[in-house]
Amino acid sequence: MKKRTLITAVQYLIFLGLGIFIIYRMFHNMSSDEKTQMLASVKQTRLLLFIPVIIGGFFSHFFRALRWRLLLKPLNIYPGVINTTLSVLIGYIVNLLVPRMGEIAKCTVLARYEKVPADKMVGTIVAERAFDVLTLGVITVAAFVLQSDVIGIWVDSNIGAFAAKRSVFIMAILGLIAFVLLLIFLYRRNKESKVAKFLKGMADGISSIIKMKDRGMFLLYTVLIWGLYWFMVMIGFWSLPATDHLGGLTALVVLVFGSVGMIVTPGGLGAYPVLVAQILLCYAISISDGNALGWVSWLGQTAVIIILGLISLVVLPIYNRNKQRHAQAPVDTK
Repeated sequence: MKKRTLITAVQYLIFLGLGIFIIYRMFHNMSSDEKTQMLASVKQTRLLLFIPVIIGGFFSHFFRALRWRLLLKPLNIYPGVINTTLSVLIGYIVNLLVPRMGEIAKCTVLARYEKVPADKMVGTIVAERAFDVLTLGVITVAAFVLQSDVIGIWVDSNIGAFAAKRSVFIMAILGLIAFVLLLIFLYRRNKESKVAKFLKGMADGISSIIKMKDRGMFLLYTVLIWGLYWFMVMIGFWSLPATDHLGGLTALVVLVFGSVGMIVTPGGLGAYPVLVAQILLCYAISISDGNALGWVSWLGQTAVIIILGLISLVVLPIYNRNKQRHAQAPVDTK
């Protein structure tokens, strides 16, 4: 157990260090004029738009909680909506501190207040993660197909004639196929390896969702969750004068790259703003304005997670204490 904790701590420090290094490189590579322009762009942020970001952030977590309840039903676990939502919000704030621990935290918290075994719920986390990976894959393909012209031009101008639009698309498809074949090879070579267990867990997770009775509602909640993520990217565009003209398809591409950034480093630190700024070069947004948008969006989303998470930490015990008190109160039969 101590060895596993040590490995987790080292991994966290490595990826945290990567995030800090990315931030350092970003500012190091910017000229003084670009830094001045970035700061000026940040100062033009329309702060009132933070309100719909909070609302959108809350409801994305709310729908995620409702979706999780559907996965718990086959296990004969029927938690309350409030407890589930607050547990999900707490899980997200824990994820900011220790990546991938948020899923365990939300199971532990919900188990404590709903008096159900936490270990029974862990399998649902694998199913959720598997479906989110699949969803992100579908969105990624859609984004690159719908915006291949813009992305192709940017890649061609930055990498050279070798990476012409059609070549990039073909290479991306071939790369994806090669990656899938590599995973299959590793799975067949050693079915007890971590890769094999991960793939089996993903496959079992998606299979359980396909077989579930409420898969229609599960898909609806998934669309609402990712739709709200997309909407919050749009709000980010509207928050700065330099980007308020960008449209929905651009937001779809930014959503893909931003999601990758959130995976690369803890909470997307450094990686999210930099990837957003780089992809916005495709749309003639300067690196200064792109970095400004990336940081404003990242800070806004992170602030929402912290605010809602802290509120949940306070409200959850109070709500359950009052709930227990009302349950124990004598009933007046007069």
